[in-house]
Amino acid sequence: MSKRAVLEVIALDVEDAVAARAGGADRLELVTDMAADGLTPSPRTVAAIRAAVGLPLRVMLRLADGFAAGDVDRLVGVAGELRAAGAEEFVLGFLHADGTVDLDAVERVVAALDGCRWTFHRAIDRAADRDALRKQLDGLPGLDTYLTAGSADGVDAGLPTLVREAGLQGEPGYEQQLLVGGGLRLDHVPALRAAGIEAFHIGGAARPEGWGGPVSAEAVAGWRAVLDA
Repeated sequence: MSKRAVLEVIALDVEDAVAARAGGADRLELVTDMAADGLTPSPRTVAAIRAAVGLPLRVMLRLADGFAAGDVDRLVGVAGELRAAGAEEFVLGFLHADGTVDLDAVERVVAALDGCRWTFHRAIDRAADRDALRKQLDGLPGLDTYLTAGSADGVDAGLPTLVREAGLQGEPGYEQQLLVGGGLRLDHVPALRAAGIEAFHIGGAARPEGWGGPVSAEAVAGWRAVLDA
């Protein structure tokens, strides 16, 4: 019997968080501004969601669209503000323009997290060399998850990569959980589950009205039912 899959849902506000919980989400990713693919939410929003639901929350650390770190001093300060607001888990990932990991920026931000658990996000799908990135990050405190579609073009294109990486789980650089998201559809789930993947991330799929509308508890419940089947 495979263990219950993790379902992570993007939440922008308290309404989203409550609906995601009602639908059976296991964890939330908190962001703002999906027009820029998700930026850091305000400490006030984090505190409000923390007060409204008891689910684990992963909070985005990203100041601008793209994968450059930008102002690392500011990122470090923001991380401290978010922790003060109740954030205990985070999402981050920074690349240089050539697609190599910005290890200095990642290490400085991770140091500010002081052991909190975190996800390296879909920057991995833009990396020049995914395997090299994983091995460079191996051993960083708190890193327990990679959010990936297997390709910058989404799960349709990335499925072979995801299946291959699932087969490497437990090897150096591959101890972290694979959290699949980015153009993920329900019809992808059987092949991913068969490969041993146990964590799934949805954003638009939880919002029948698009990003202008709220998370639908019914849509989340539909995913929960498929993952639990």
